[in-house]
Amino acid sequence: MKKYKILGVIPARAGSKGIKNKNIIDFGGHPLIKYTIDSAIGSKMITDCIVSTDSKEIALLSESFGMDCPFIRPKHLSDDRSQSLPVIEHALSFMEKKNHIVYDAIIMLQPTTPLRSSEDIDKALTVLMDTKSDSVISVVEVEGNHPLRMKRIVNNRLINYIDQGYEDMRPRQDLPPAYIRNGAIYATLRSVLVNEKSFSGQNSYPFIMSKGKSINIDSISDLQLCLIYLKANLKA
Repeated sequence: MKKYKILGVIPARAGSKGIKNKNIIDFGGHPLIKYTIDSAIGSKMITDCIVSTDSKEIALLSESFGMDCPFIRPKHLSDDRSQSLPVIEHALSFMEKKNHIVYDAIIMLQPTTPLRSSEDIDKALTVLMDTKSDSVISVVEVEGNHPLRMKRIVNNRLINYIDQGYEDMRPRQDLPPAYIRNGAIYATLRSVLVNEKSFSGQNSYPFIMSKGKSINIDSISDLQLCLIYLKANLKA
């Protein structure tokens, strides 16, 4: 089996509206980003991994944890409206020129989903290689927040978000499984990222993760809930 050359990228800009300095906020006694750095370093399948940041503080901190930060991200890729794809494209281009290499795949690991493990990373990358898919994206089951229960408000009236022609009152257990991206893992072939300008190709596979590992920290309440799961895992 071909051994893929895989670039890992941890995007970590300084600005954050929900939580100030979110990527380096204290989380269980360590800066939040350290958990993602540790899981990336522990991966047996990532060839090279870097942090892409616009902050010298985050860069120095990441390097102290053993992660490479070969550049400071340009300002035009670091504002509130910057999307992830150009950030990863920039990192890929820089690293390919730096290392004189063409990577086969890229995996984006966001610091705001800190409870994903090295094993999760390697399992997702194994799916990417073994299935010959063009992308693998981590998801979690939506459970009670099911799309068949969702509504829109139109002219002050409730409208079914998915129109079945009737009000679906089935218990959650009887609804078909539905999933949402949890933000922990985006593994994508280079060709899809570069040519299709997307993290998800036409042959995308899921990597299903547990609810506990899938908390994406956007608010203080997310941080507090994630800390509960972290402490529970440490006790286990």
